[in-house]
Amino acid sequence: MTNTATSPVVHARAPGKINVFLKVGAVMDDGYHDLATAFQAVSLYEDVRARAADDFSVEFTGSIDTSGLAVDESNLAIKAARALARATGYTGGVHLRIDKNVPIAGGMGGGSADAAATLLACDALWGTELSREELLKIAATLGADVPFAFTGGTAIGTGRGDQLSPALAKGTFHWVLALAEFGMSTPSVYSELDRHRTRHAQDIFPVQQQPTVDADVLQALRAGDPAMLAESMHNDLQAPALQLAPGLGRVLELGEANGALAGILSGSGPTVAFLVPDLDAGLELQVALSAARLHVVRATGPVHGARILTS
Repeated sequence: MTNTATSPVVHARAPGKINVFLKVGAVMDDGYHDLATAFQAVSLYEDVRARAADDFSVEFTGSIDTSGLAVDESNLAIKAARALARATGYTGGVHLRIDKNVPIAGGMGGGSADAAATLLACDALWGTELSREELLKIAATLGADVPFAFTGGTAIGTGRGDQLSPALAKGTFHWVLALAEFGMSTPSVYSELDRHRTRHAQDIFPVQQQPTVDADVLQALRAGDPAMLAESMHNDLQAPALQLAPGLGRVLELGEANGALAGILSGSGPTVAFLVPDLDAGLELQVALSAARLHVVRATGPVHGARILTS
C-alpha cells in the first residue's frame, strides 16, 4: 500500500484560454461541428499537485466555488490520469489536488487545463517518460481543448479545435475578464446555434462546411496590435449564448462603454473577455466593472502551456 503522506508531490500548471476568433461549420452526421478558432492562452492558471496512491482520486481548492465539481470517474483530470496509466501500463494510482482559478463551465477551458496539467504531472510522478508527441496524442482523446492547454501560446485550431498549428503573436495582450456566477452547457449553446440556423434561410446566413480563421485576425496577432485584433474578433457562439443568457449583453455593453476596445464571449461563455489597450486601461475597466458588482479579474496573453513547476 502506498504511503501517501510521505510520497513525493509533482506540481504542474496549465492555463485557461480565450477564443479570440471562432467560426462554427455546419453540423455533421456525427452531431459535431467543424471549427476554425484562434486560441490565446492567458495568465489564469490551474495548478495540479499529484501524489502517488493506490487508486485514483481528486480534491479541489482555489479561488472559486468548486462544490459542484465531480470527483468521480467522470472528472476530466481522473480520465487523463487513467488514460496515461492505460497507455503506459502503469498499475498504480494517483491523488490529485487541483487549485482552480479558471471559471467552471465558463468557456475558458478550465477542465481541459486540469487534464493537460495532470498528464504532465503523472508522467513525471510515475516516471513513464512519454514524449511530448505521445502526451499530445493522449490529450487529443480527452477533449478538443486539452491539446491547446498542453501547448499554450497562440494557435489556430481546426477540425473540432484539436488540430493545432502555432500562430505567431507579438507582444502582450491585456484582458479584463467578467466572470459569471453561473456556468453554461457547451452542448446547449451549440444546440441553440443549430436552432438559430434552422430558423433562418441558409442563403441569408450561409454556413461554411470547412470554416477558416480570417486573415485579419492572424495579421493583428502577428503585429501585436490590440486595436486591430479588437476589430477582427468574432465568435459564432456568442449570439446563441446571449439568447440563452440575455444578461450577458448588458455586461458587454458596460465594458465597451468603460474603455474596452471590444468584448467577446470566450468559447460557449458565459465568461466575457474584454480586450484593452494596456495595463492602465485594464485597471480602470476592472474598477468600473467591480463597481457594478461584477466579479472581475485581469489577465495577459499569450502565456506558456502546461509545464512542471516542482517535482
